[in-house]
Amino acid sequence: MLEITDVSKTFFAGTVNERKALQQVSLTLAPGEFATVIGSNGAGKSTLLNITAGKMRPDVGRVVIDGEDVTALADHQRAAYIGRVFQDPMAGSAPEMTIEENLAIAYGRGQRRGLRLGVSRAKREVFRQELASLELGLENRLRTKVGLLSGGQRQALSLLMATFSEPKILLLDEHTAALDPQRAALVSKLTAEAVERHHLTTLMVTHNMDQALRLGSRLIMMHEGRVVVDIAGEAKQRATVADLLGAFESVKGELDDRTLLQ
Repeated sequence: MLEITDVSKTFFAGTVNERKALQQVSLTLAPGEFATVIGSNGAGKSTLLNITAGKMRPDVGRVVIDGEDVTALADHQRAAYIGRVFQDPMAGSAPEMTIEENLAIAYGRGQRRGLRLGVSRAKREVFRQELASLELGLENRLRTKVGLLSGGQRQALSLLMATFSEPKILLLDEHTAALDPQRAALVSKLTAEAVERHHLTTLMVTHNMDQALRLGSRLIMMHEGRVVVDIAGEAKQRATVADLLGAFESVKGELDDRTLLQ
């Protein structure tokens, strides 16, 4: 479903600030595969997501989604293929619009736009059913402005909006990092349920090693723009945080404070 082939990306090339964010990274995800990506700051995780989403273009390499080469397509041109949830709960929805209006926009992702009613009675019933799966009572607040919701509620709504149209690829960019532990656990649970229910091919970036081990069927570790560890199946199920710390130490030499604290 996703093929990233020999992708490289360098920022500020030819200057004293030159940084190689990605170095000949190749990655293939099968349909329905859920991969978590970990690594220290500057490892290239977010750059990988941005290139997959079309927010950035690689210097070299190809991105193929479901057999179609999308390397040259901008992010809005890939909207029909990709759903994304950002770290900031405020980034995935429009605060001045109601819950049902936000959902209506997500519902039409990838479809032709025209002059028609944005929220119909039939759509409103679909929205209620989908919101009920969040178990947050939002199905009874369809006309509430999204800006009045808590961070956890907005992130849960953003997740629903990103998975609503069953995209080819779901990208999760540290989407629980800004939440308190209770809300983070809820959104993690909803994530696992949504991915399984819709059989979504998913790439999730996280700094939390425990979360990376609990979620998904595959774990990828990046360091200095390269994939240094890639485990799946029973090997991932058996892996522990201590194993990951050991692997990190072997490729990095010493760990940064954020990784140790997580």
